[in-house]
Amino acid sequence: MSTSPHLSLADRKRQLVADELSQAALTLLAARGFEAVTVDEIAAAAGMSKRTFFRYFASKEDVVIQFLAEMGGRMRAELAARPVGEPLSSVLHHTIWSAIDACAGQTEPALRVVRLIMETPALRARFLERQAQWQDDLALEIARRLRQDPTTDLYPQLAAGLALTAFRTVLQRWSTSNGAEDPGALTDQTFALIAPALDA
Repeated sequence: MSTSPHLSLADRKRQLVADELSQAALTLLAARGFEAVTVDEIAAAAGMSKRTFFRYFASKEDVVIQFLAEMGGRMRAELAARPVGEPLSSVLHHTIWSAIDACAGQTEPALRVVRLIMETPALRARFLERQAQWQDDLALEIARRLRQDPTTDLYPQLAAGLALTAFRTVLQRWSTSNGAEDPGALTDQTFALIAPALDA
């Protein structure tokens, strides 16, 4: 994760410390497995105290999920920026493709994170929990775009859920192939399959 030039000096320092802890955690967790690594070991590997760790993260799970923390907001922003009148299958295709591309652009760290999430039940549960929030956010944006009521119309939630299922499926295939499969091509293939349902 890179620091933003718009952050204050204190915020940039805080982000750098969080990034150091994340990097140390991901290196240890990828090498030894999620359950085998303690918070004390992560803190020590980053040259920090356990107390410092808990100022930045509530748990080991949060260190890993942090990598994907801003993705939901980015997807909603991408969806909102698409041209009015564009078919929703195309809108959601671009939305999910942008998120996949952000992961694939950091291939090695992203692959480690995705593999950890997919292979660790506790992390997978946290990931699905976060995706539930993303689904609500995307559904609100879909409802706004289509001038539907997000509390009574079924389509926005169903469309958002289908798009996020595609997202998760692509990540799973990419992880299982150890990065050999092209995530962009997988995204295109996935949306070719679900586009008729989205535009029906």
